[in-house]
Amino acid sequence: MELKYEFYIDAQPEKVWNALMSPEGTRKIFFGCVIRSTFKEGDLYEYVGPGNDGDETVHVYGYILKYERYKELSCSEHPGPSYRANHAELETRVTFTLETVGKCTKLTLVNDRWSDNHPSYKDTEKHWWMILSNVKTLAETGKTLDFGW
Repeated sequence: MELKYEFYIDAQPEKVWNALMSPEGTRKIFFGCVIRSTFKEGDLYEYVGPGNDGDETVHVYGYILKYERYKELSCSEHPGPSYRANHAELETRVTFTLETVGKCTKLTLVNDRWSDNHPSYKDTEKHWWMILSNVKTLAETGKTLDFGW
């Protein structure tokens, strides 16, 4: 199974990257979470923010597979421990790639390598559209979308 999304964004790769990776950007597009990591290949990362376990809830975590600033982030991904008792068994891979197209940035997201019978597939398929639309809006306008949550 593979989820693939492509967005063309009227902003330079650095601005799109900052929406995806900076604490200010991730708080806005990932529902108040920040990403914590050294971003060295093989190192742990966590998206941490308000949730089931308070302000320090680990929503997803995994390991950095590839990191090239302003171009690519690839990582394994597991749901946070408060979401699934078998979180360590549930894994996918997420890869963000940025490339310049004219004066725009093409953002490609591939979410693949889903473990068998992963219970989050259907929700994830819907939520990536919302998150990536928010990345596009934030990079282009400096604002985020109001999903009414």
